[in-house]
Amino acid sequence: MIKISIIIPCLNEEKTIGNVLQAIYQQNFPLEFLEVVLADGGSIDQTISKIERFKDQHPDLSVKLINNPLRHIPAALNRAIMAARGEIIIRMDAHSLPSPDYVKRCSQALLDGKGENVGGKWKILPGANTWIARGIAIAAAHPLGVGDALYRISGKAGSVDTVPFGCYYRSLFDRIGFFDESLLTNEDYELNTRIRMNSGIIWFDPEIICQYFARPTLKELAVQYWRYGFWKARMVKKYPTTIKPRQALPPLFVISLIGILGLGIFIEPFLYLFLTVFLLYMGIIILASIPAAIKGKDAALVLSIPMAIMTMHFTWGTGFLTSLAAKLD
Repeated sequence: MIKISIIIPCLNEEKTIGNVLQAIYQQNFPLEFLEVVLADGGSIDQTISKIERFKDQHPDLSVKLINNPLRHIPAALNRAIMAARGEIIIRMDAHSLPSPDYVKRCSQALLDGKGENVGGKWKILPGANTWIARGIAIAAAHPLGVGDALYRISGKAGSVDTVPFGCYYRSLFDRIGFFDESLLTNEDYELNTRIRMNSGIIWFDPEIICQYFARPTLKELAVQYWRYGFWKARMVKKYPTTIKPRQALPPLFVISLIGILGLGIFIEPFLYLFLTVFLLYMGIIILASIPAAIKGKDAALVLSIPMAIMTMHFTWGTGFLTSLAAKLD
């Protein structure tokens, strides 16, 4: 049987690292052919001690902990790949919970030649038991929040532009290169772009399921999506043809609102236009939240889902525009 390495970047993940390691341990895949490589960026909480405790309690699973002095995700992934011994690499996240058949399904699809990168569907869970966290989790999987990101909304298998995390042959990185360390976020999409540019296929299978914990507060969500937008613009600078309509809409919407509001300061009708557009936007996202509120019997979702969607749109769009204006090179 082929050996598989699961690589996990981590930094101050004391709340979730034990859960993901336990989920890996419970995979329906022989542990003797499985290893975990964690690249830690200098955690100052209990992350390291929890990893060491797990290692002591589960000696039948190989767990390797390495340092990531650069502290960012692509560097962690590259160092973990170089330290891995498996012929197949599966990327995992410290905020995730792979289903028990995750490793088996990913590796089998790769062995069957479905694609050069294989991934599945995210089931997004609240990061806390609060009304706002519940809304954030639903917004992060709602078409109005994430557009046509198939790994969040689709139930159909097939070739896609990207998948979360990913399962690859180790030899792929020797052929097309490692994760781009100049992109502190969006490094997975950039790798998938290079795979597709080299005639490779990114394969999505909705039967491959991983639960993922969304950010629990609007502040954390805003930071996350500002970073996504900022580094997506950097990605677009490298590969201009990779931008999708769902990715272009937030910055266009933000800059349009800013422009209309700016004109409204001097020309009164534009102020009314700004109010009309904004209220129409709010009406749409509030209406879109009602089915989820009814289904979940949770009236607070009528408020929390629109707040989360608006946060995602405005911070992603602002981050993207800021990045376009910044001199990064």
